[in-house]
Amino acid sequence: MAAAGSAIGLGNIWRFPYLTGENGGAAFVFVYILCVVFIGIPVMWNELALGRYTQKNPIGAIIAVRGKTPWVIIGILSFIVCFLVLGYYSVIAGWTIGYIFTSLFKVQMNFASFTANLAYMIPLYALFIFLTIWIVQCGIEKGIERWTKILMPILFFLCIVVCIRSVTLPNAMAGVRYYLVPDFAKITPQVVLAAVGQAFFSLSVGWGLMIVYGSYMSKQQSIVSGGVSVAVADTTVALLGGFMVFPAVFAFGKSPAGGPTLTFEVLPQVFEMMPGGSIVGAGFFLLLMLAALTSSISMLEVPVSYYVDEKKWSRKYASWIVGIMAFIVGIPSALSCGASQWLSSVEFVGQKGFMNIMDQFFGTLSLVLIALLICLFTGWRCNIHDFVDEMAIGAPGFKQKRLIFSLAQMWMFFTRVLCPTVLTVLLLSQIGFKINPVHVAIVLFLLLAILHFVFPAKRKNQA
Repeated sequence: MAAAGSAIGLGNIWRFPYLTGENGGAAFVFVYILCVVFIGIPVMWNELALGRYTQKNPIGAIIAVRGKTPWVIIGILSFIVCFLVLGYYSVIAGWTIGYIFTSLFKVQMNFASFTANLAYMIPLYALFIFLTIWIVQCGIEKGIERWTKILMPILFFLCIVVCIRSVTLPNAMAGVRYYLVPDFAKITPQVVLAAVGQAFFSLSVGWGLMIVYGSYMSKQQSIVSGGVSVAVADTTVALLGGFMVFPAVFAFGKSPAGGPTLTFEVLPQVFEMMPGGSIVGAGFFLLLMLAALTSSISMLEVPVSYYVDEKKWSRKYASWIVGIMAFIVGIPSALSCGASQWLSSVEFVGQKGFMNIMDQFFGTLSLVLIALLICLFTGWRCNIHDFVDEMAIGAPGFKQKRLIFSLAQMWMFFTRVLCPTVLTVLLLSQIGFKINPVHVAIVLFLLLAILHFVFPAKRKNQA
C-alpha cells in the first residue's frame, strides 16, 4: 500500500489527463498502457529487487553491489531528481489545498489569478511541504504506512463517484470517444516519450523510490505480485482520472489540450452540478492532496534515507534539513505560474515556463535516463541471476517454464534487450540527435539480442 501510495498521486489525476489531451487522446492512452506493461513493470521489479537484495537506499545499493565505481551516478541522479521534483510537485499539491476551501465555501476563483497570487501560493506550498516533512520524520510504520493504508481506498471510491457524474453529463460521450477510440496516426516519437515519461512518473519508476521501498520489504513478500499490484492500482486510477476529466471537458465545450490547468479548471464545474457538490468537491480535493502527500513523502524519503543510512543523521534532523532545502529550491516554480513574468514566460528546448522546463528535464528525461542506467547496471554489469533469485523469493513460480519461457527468462530479456533499446532510442531522439527511430531501434535491438543469447548471463558457480 505504501508503494501504491507512492505511485498514486497527482501524476494520475492531474498529469495524466492533461498529457493525454496534449498528445492525441486515446492514441496516447494506448501507448501509455503498452509502456506500463512492457517497460514500467519490468523496471519496477528491477528496482524492488535491487533494493531488497542490498537493503540500502539508491546510492548505498549501487555501492553495495559494485563498490564506489562510476555506476554510483545512478543513485546520485535518483537523489537529485527526487529532491528537485519534490519542490515543484509540492507547489502543485498546494493548489489542491486551496481548492479544498474554494470548493467548500463556493468561492468563484479564476485559476490563473489564483496561481499568480503569492499570498495564496507560498503559504499553501509551505503548508504542504510541512505536512510532508512531519510524516517522513515520524518513520515508516507510524508515518508512511499508517496514512497510505487509510487514504488510498477512500480516494479510489471518490474517483469512481466523480467518474459516474462526469460520464452522465450532456455530450459526455464525445469525450469518452476522444479518450477511448485511438487515431494511430497521432503516435509520434514525442507521444511515445511523453507516454514513457508519464508511466515512470506515475509508477514512481526511475526515481529510486522503489529501491527504497524494496529495501523495506520482507522476504515473505513477493516482488513479482507486489509490483504488478502497484502497477494495476496506479494505472486504474490514471484511467479513472481520464474518465473524470474528458467527458466533462467536452460537456463544457473546453479544449482537451488545455495543459497543466485542465483538471483544476474542469472538475470544479463537475462538482457544481452534483447534489452537495461543495462538500463532494472539498472532499475530493482533500483526498487529492492526501494522494499527493503519499507521493511527496516518497520523494523526500529517498534523500532522507541516504542521510540516515550513510551519514548516520537522525531521521528527524534529515527530514527537516532536506525538506526546507527542497522548499527553497521550489520557490521559482511557485513564481512561474503568473507571479513572475520572466519565470512564467522563459522558454528552453520547446518548453515554456520554469515549472514546465523542470518537469520536462527532471520529471521525464531524467527518469528515462535513470531507468536505462538501472537496466544496463543489473542486466549487463552485475550478475542478473542474483536479482532473479531475489525475485523468486516469495514467488516460487517465477522460474518455472510456462510453454517455452519462464517469467524469469522473459524479465531478463526485457531488462537486457527490450527496455534498453526503447529507452536509448527515446533519449537520442529527444536530446537533438537526428535519427530514424525505427532503424536505430531495429539495429540496437538485434545487437543486444545477439549478445544476450550468444553471451548469456551465467551464475557464479558457472562462471
